[in-house]
Amino acid sequence: MSHRFPAARLASIVRTVVLAAAVTLAGLLGGAEAETLKPYKDRLFRYKKITETLYDGAFIVVEYSKQRDLRDRDEVDERKVFGNYVSYRPKRGRGSAELNANGRTVSYMGAGKWKGGANTIVIYVHGQGGNRFQGMNDVSFGGNFNRIQNLMSRNGGAYLTVDVKDFDARGTGDVAALIRYQKQLSPQAKVVVACGSMGGIICWNLLKNGNTASLLSGVLLFGSPRDPGFLSSGALSRKVPIYMGYGTLDSVYNWETQANFFKQIRAAAPNYPIWFTLFDTGTHGTPIRMTDWRLVLNWMLG
Repeated sequence: MSHRFPAARLASIVRTVVLAAAVTLAGLLGGAEAETLKPYKDRLFRYKKITETLYDGAFIVVEYSKQRDLRDRDEVDERKVFGNYVSYRPKRGRGSAELNANGRTVSYMGAGKWKGGANTIVIYVHGQGGNRFQGMNDVSFGGNFNRIQNLMSRNGGAYLTVDVKDFDARGTGDVAALIRYQKQLSPQAKVVVACGSMGGIICWNLLKNGNTASLLSGVLLFGSPRDPGFLSSGALSRKVPIYMGYGTLDSVYNWETQANFFKQIRAAAPNYPIWFTLFDTGTHGTPIRMTDWRLVLNWMLG
């Protein structure tokens, strides 16, 4: 049975506007925006083939090849990427810390200028069963967590990962406290929060809260559930950029359900800054492995 991208079904979900991949990327990244974060191993991490471009570039379908993008990339499949994909330079300033907030202790790790003076802050929130170490693992997920550490460290930014014990108001409060603390250390920094799987609940909660949303310059959702409450929360008017990444073979959160939610947001607010990237034949963890951090962050920060 074929697992290729179901074009007919997608056609019923989004309006198709087919463009060449090169033109798409050039359009998505305007001149000044493209230089917000300087290149780092772009040849290895950029999308190899974009097969569909929809909604004037806001929705793209990226070819995912298990042979090319996993087996040929990993020395040990899903555990250890080949060395040319990583640089351990960020380890020089990497460390762990704790924050006392909301009557709890929040454990986190940081790389780059996480102790102050950062111009950009990226915080990763793991999903169920994860921890702060996941987002600091240099060699898992095809080296993509190492790439974001390098992008921040080499561009005057900070990258942090945080332990989340509850995916509810408590977990949201802990992440919000870390954001506020980091803004005290780096008042001028733009803040982006990336959430994996169930961690996306926290990302949506941050967006729905006007106080925390005002501190954000973007949110990335990797295989995360939608949040219908977002539409009626007043968040649409704040226009915090959102990236949504999914695999067509995600067995945890169905991509079509999430694509329909993307369509709802666009219908409610046609100019809302939101991107949707669908990895054809990708699974639940594919967006973490394959998302081009520099491409997305340059759009948000620009």
